[in-house]
Amino acid sequence: MPAPHRVTPVLTLLLLCLLIDVANARDPRPQKLQVFILAGQSNMQGQGVVDLDHPKHYNGGRGTLLKVMANPAQARRFAHVRTTDGKWVVRDDVFVRYRTGKELKRGGLSIGFTGYPGKHHIGPEFQFGHVIGDAITAPVLLVKTAWGGKSLHKDFRPPSASGPTGPYYHRMLSEIHEALASLDKEFPEHAKGGYQLAGFVWFQGWNDMFDNKALAEYQANLVHLVNDVRHDLRQPGLPFVIGELGNGGPKANKNMLAIRAAQKAAAAHPEIGGHAAFVSTTAFARPAKQSPNVGHGHHWFGNAESYFLIGDALARAMLTLTSDNAR
Repeated sequence: MPAPHRVTPVLTLLLLCLLIDVANARDPRPQKLQVFILAGQSNMQGQGVVDLDHPKHYNGGRGTLLKVMANPAQARRFAHVRTTDGKWVVRDDVFVRYRTGKELKRGGLSIGFTGYPGKHHIGPEFQFGHVIGDAITAPVLLVKTAWGGKSLHKDFRPPSASGPTGPYYHRMLSEIHEALASLDKEFPEHAKGGYQLAGFVWFQGWNDMFDNKALAEYQANLVHLVNDVRHDLRQPGLPFVIGELGNGGPKANKNMLAIRAAQKAAAAHPEIGGHAAFVSTTAFARPAKQSPNVGHGHHWFGNAESYFLIGDALARAMLTLTSDNAR
């Protein structure tokens, strides 16, 4: 009579590990959707021109995304935004949600998530999303909440600052909560594992230049904004990136320089707790004559390269903060 086969403990353990691996492969635990808030005024809305080239209204297309990409020296930097057959890449791991004054825009990251109809503009979200999406394995959602011509002193005034809370502070929080409450309906495949508020980007400052009181209070109001947003979103350590008012480059009038100094000081303020970063953007300014909107200095002359580089820098600063938080 042949001896019975004996299953050794080592073999049993190997079989169990194999079964566990197979089970995990069939039903992997979904990762949490990483949600980043992008807030501010018109430059966060996005004014970078993609392809408009009217000789009178758009300076013949100078500084548009298409023209910048056509420069052989820039080909490698922009290679990831178009397919080999010339179509704009639409990501399936990074998404944008933005309620404009006329419509709710949502979908895979690509061109067109700005306050304008159609797909002819980009904002900082464009390259921000590409950088973040390439750096992390979890799905990403960018929630944009921005309105043109709004000040921190009055419109976005945070609750802990003296005086009435700004109506756009309330609207900003309302849009964020609306987006989070709608995840299961709008992004069902990517919200299965829940979500994590991963970071907040603030890109604003133009309107506060023109009021002496707003200038004097900007640093304090920005510190209040960071603290109040963290409190109201119940995220005390929420990474916060502040983009510099860099329009026009290094040379600027005294009011703009004052806003820049206030933004930098706010990011370093001890009350914020170290989970904040200031991002200089002056190096990304391009001359009017090399840009599509020659009369729109307040909008970086509509230069797409400027908005691309701003988004890139904001994202890299955010990744530094989020990696620090993970340690």
